[in-house]
Amino acid sequence: MCKIESMSIRVYADTSVFGGVFDAGIDQASREFFTQVEEGRFELVTSNVVADELVSAPERVQLQYENFLPSAHLVVPSSQALALQQSYLQAGIVTAKWAADALHVALAAVNHCKIIVSWNFKHIVHFDKIPLYNGVNLINGYDTLSINTPAEVIAYED
Repeated sequence: MCKIESMSIRVYADTSVFGGVFDAGIDQASREFFTQVEEGRFELVTSNVVADELVSAPERVQLQYENFLPSAHLVVPSSQALALQQSYLQAGIVTAKWAADALHVALAAVNHCKIIVSWNFKHIVHFDKIPLYNGVNLINGYDTLSINTPAEVIAYED
């Protein structure tokens, strides 16, 4: 049987994934995600929204983000992303207090990512919210997203 070679998967990583490298319990999966980015399994997409959220983060988290910037696709909020974010808010998926979380999802959708990875179980990686985000995406002409934790997307050796 021949092994199927795959192209890299376009993945948006939110702020929690960069910080997750240093958080006990999720550090191993976060580190492995970034290892697989370096190996070419994932095409990393991130944003200046992440950079803004990391301003008050520990220096080691900021450095983790900065180390991946040269190889990442850095996206900025476009009018399309902001409109999609507003659609999420109007649909009641999250409140305006958590608009930045909705913007992460919108940036992933508008920038043609297949997956968004996050450790944010309250506003992003939640079984109630995922179908709502994807429903709004479809209504607005965008593809659905796979919304997962890094532990769910990394490849494991057999």
